[in-house]
Amino acid sequence: MTDGQDSHPGLRWGILATGGIAHSFTSDLRTAGLDVTAVGSRRRETALEFARRFEISRAHDSYEQLAADPDVDIVYIATPHPGHAEAALVCLEHGKHVLVEKPFTLNARQARMVRDAAASRGLLAMEAMWTRYLPHMRRVRELVTAGALGEVRALTADHTQRISSDPAHRLNALELGGGALLDLGIYPISFAWDILGAPTLVSAQGRLGETGADTEAATVLTHASGAVSTTLSSSRAAGPNTAHIVGTDARIDIDRVWYTPTSFRLTDADGTVLEEYATRIEGRGMQFQALEAERLVAEGRRDSEVLPIDETVAIMALLDEIRTRLGVRYDADGPVDGSAD
Repeated sequence: MTDGQDSHPGLRWGILATGGIAHSFTSDLRTAGLDVTAVGSRRRETALEFARRFEISRAHDSYEQLAADPDVDIVYIATPHPGHAEAALVCLEHGKHVLVEKPFTLNARQARMVRDAAASRGLLAMEAMWTRYLPHMRRVRELVTAGALGEVRALTADHTQRISSDPAHRLNALELGGGALLDLGIYPISFAWDILGAPTLVSAQGRLGETGADTEAATVLTHASGAVSTTLSSSRAAGPNTAHIVGTDARIDIDRVWYTPTSFRLTDADGTVLEEYATRIEGRGMQFQALEAERLVAEGRRDSEVLPIDETVAIMALLDEIRTRLGVRYDADGPVDGSAD
């Protein structure tokens, strides 16, 4: 058995939307031997094609039909960003647990709506921030918690890619929740929160593209311990995509591409490598978040200690604050609401 992949209780999964991320996730579900029962799309042709590719027995030509399917226990929501909240609420209304692709919603207001709807029905609502559930990230947290780095003083991480400059591309289209921050920057920001906790001071700078969506976003966050984190996201230029946690006694250097299954080194202040970790898994690694969701439901729990739903909401509020400073707004934002809840 590969890193961190345990036996699973066996929920019946539905896949809502059929884009590239849905293909990657479903492939990893199959790799892990999980039960994919149904798929839903707004077009019957794409639902049928997806079902054929992954040997799924039930194909629905609307999200509502998928949500109402009695043979589905949990739904993975893979629509473009603006559709996350509505799709999650429909599934929750039909008694389905939901694993919602990151970013959880467009803003904190929507995130609170989904959280509260799940809580009122006793259902699991979980953000699909798959990086947190990867084996190497679990080991990183173990080392930090055990004090292997001494006092953590700083963290830095980037998520930088060269993606299309076409104004119609989803990363550039405000009507699709475009911008480097929500699609890419959420990874290093969530990582900084994971390791250092909620920020107490926030500084952000960025650059907007022709459509008004951010093409670069840089943050400096100060955390309660006094530690400082820096993050950079870009949709127009590819950088190293590495991450580093620096402590008084040692540091962790996570290799490219740090937010995917990869390797890292624990190195002491004198330059001696104390531990080398290399991930060995099957698939892309998206199955670990699904296994966590199945474990929680099997144990009668409705929140993960790896990424609690309140933390997901608070991170969305932080992204709201950063977007405000960058000058990026979506139609769904309504009144400015930067509360961290």
